[in-house]
Amino acid sequence: MSGLCESPRGGYGGQRPFDGSSGGAGVAVATLLEALRAEGVNVTGHAPGGDVRTPDESGFAAAVSSTRSADLIVAAVGDQAGLFGHGTSGEGCDATELKLPGAQEALLHALADTGLPVVAVLVTGRPYALGGVVSRLAAVVQAFFPGEEGGGAIAGVLSGRVTPSGRLPVEIPRDAGAQPSTYLRTRNAARHSGSSVDPTPLFAFGHGLSYTAFEYSGLALSASEVATDGAVEISCTVRNAGPVAGTEVVQLYLGDAVASVARPVKWLAGFTRVPLAAGEAARVTFGVHADRTSFTGQDLTRIVEPGTITVTVGGSSDDLPLTGSFTLTGPLRTVGIDRVFDTPVSVKKLTG
Repeated sequence: MSGLCESPRGGYGGQRPFDGSSGGAGVAVATLLEALRAEGVNVTGHAPGGDVRTPDESGFAAAVSSTRSADLIVAAVGDQAGLFGHGTSGEGCDATELKLPGAQEALLHALADTGLPVVAVLVTGRPYALGGVVSRLAAVVQAFFPGEEGGGAIAGVLSGRVTPSGRLPVEIPRDAGAQPSTYLRTRNAARHSGSSVDPTPLFAFGHGLSYTAFEYSGLALSASEVATDGAVEISCTVRNAGPVAGTEVVQLYLGDAVASVARPVKWLAGFTRVPLAAGEAARVTFGVHADRTSFTGQDLTRIVEPGTITVTVGGSSDDLPLTGSFTLTGPLRTVGIDRVFDTPVSVKKLTG
């Protein structure tokens, strides 16, 4: 094992009490190394690799040497939490590019050069660009700053005791110079022939892998036409098609291709976690009120506008195998602070 990152505690969990006293060490936090050993993982060697904040590569040789008896390398990289410049991530710790701090990307390349599978664990305060190294990695675990129990949580996933089910709440950029972006982009903000720059993220909003696989089928809408003050039920079947139990995060996206103002290609309108045993299936139903399509119109009031709304369902914003649509009918309607904000979901397990 080789690593660079600090404790997974995060920027607001210092080693000392918040009252500023010097006594005591605060809450004890297990490092990833300690947690892996507690999981029963045979750690044949480990080395720090270097310093998070500097480009020093003098520790690379020791890190590579520590892997000689290993079958797999776990490389813990990321940020040093701090405040006002005393770290790489935290309040007052800004970044001019989204490359991993210090020489950490170079370390990942050095470890990949061994020919062993490399699993990169990113304990970070921001999403870093991995396009320059991801093709050489066996897997990537994005942990952000997971808190006091982070070491054990990460180790549980790496050991296989826990089947991962997390999903990205942000996009992971491909290039270090990429501009901060959101999946809520219009068509003109996506990749097109008028620009030589591809803004497509490396990993999209909502992305996340598991130790099993899920299949989607049977998209159904309760109505093809819905009043601008009405609601529609959107249902689908999700099945665990893999060998182990897991939890899928079923995601519902809506889109409005023709509106009086430019709208995102799609936006997340509902989601739910569905735990399924191997081979098990469930019917998931979203209740979508017309208010969930509302937007700020040209006169700066929030409206529900008649027209066609696209529906897509799947496991992430870039993996949506089910598609459909419904039409909002009736007059344009102004909505206020009492509009519907939520999308209720029901899940019914299927038998047979």
